[in-house]
Amino acid sequence: MQHAVGSPLPPPHQPGQAPHAGWVPAGHHPGPHPGASQGSAPVPPPASGFPAPVAPVPPAPQPPPAHPVPPPASPQYGSGPPAPDTTGHVPLPPGGPVGVPAPPPAAAAVPDPTATTLAVLLIGPAGAGKTSVAKFWADHRRVPTAHISLDDVREWVRSGFADPQSGWNDNSEAQYRLARRTCGFAARNFLANGISCILDDAVFPDRPVVGLGGWKRHVGPGLLPVVLLPGLDIVLERNAERTGNRRLSDEEVARIHGRMAGWYGSGLPIIDNSQLDVPGTARVLDEVLARAIASPPSW
Repeated sequence: MQHAVGSPLPPPHQPGQAPHAGWVPAGHHPGPHPGASQGSAPVPPPASGFPAPVAPVPPAPQPPPAHPVPPPASPQYGSGPPAPDTTGHVPLPPGGPVGVPAPPPAAAAVPDPTATTLAVLLIGPAGAGKTSVAKFWADHRRVPTAHISLDDVREWVRSGFADPQSGWNDNSEAQYRLARRTCGFAARNFLANGISCILDDAVFPDRPVVGLGGWKRHVGPGLLPVVLLPGLDIVLERNAERTGNRRLSDEEVARIHGRMAGWYGSGLPIIDNSQLDVPGTARVLDEVLARAIASPPSW
């Protein structure tokens, strides 16, 4: 006897044996089997009311894969984050020159420049006392402070040094610019490690892009420029005490001093230290810097 397509075949049974319990032909309503006697009692369901459990059939064993998958590779040495630097050195942040000092609140006391990390540029002609004042000021601060002299850095060049006394030419100009960049980088490195800096240079007011603007680019807008400008007679007297290539002719000193007079009216603080010794000039410098911190000059 053939069944309709899609209908499962009934389980085989022997004559006189009851059909498989729980099997219902597809497409038919449950009821007694056609070949069973009408008077025979139906098969009672299990006591629990659910079909009798059927033991699970274990899965057939699978053949091994033709190409075994290798286990995941272990992490390579050094793939984790690098160990922190334990040398105590603070690396210089790229492109992070010193910022403008934040002015104190109006109700606060006058800031103490001797205990503040600062970047100061001391400007003046030859013989103004820049180097002496800068060294004394750096020596007597309550916070670490470095003195960076442009002339000292220029003289690092021993062979082929371009001496401006021989004439200001392209070679001396190139070495001057290189020295300024070197001083600016050194100042930023010291400041990044919490060390204040005072730099000294004979910056001319009639060359703002090369002089003051160059220092601002290399160190940052937080650089505080202060001009030392004593009288011409004082400058000539101090220059006469110099030796070596730092001593200039009286004519050159007078010319430089005349150009420095252009700083008057520039808005930068100017200290006339004609009647001041080095410690007295350093005290006045602290007073000027305290005012500059409270109200930074625009330059």
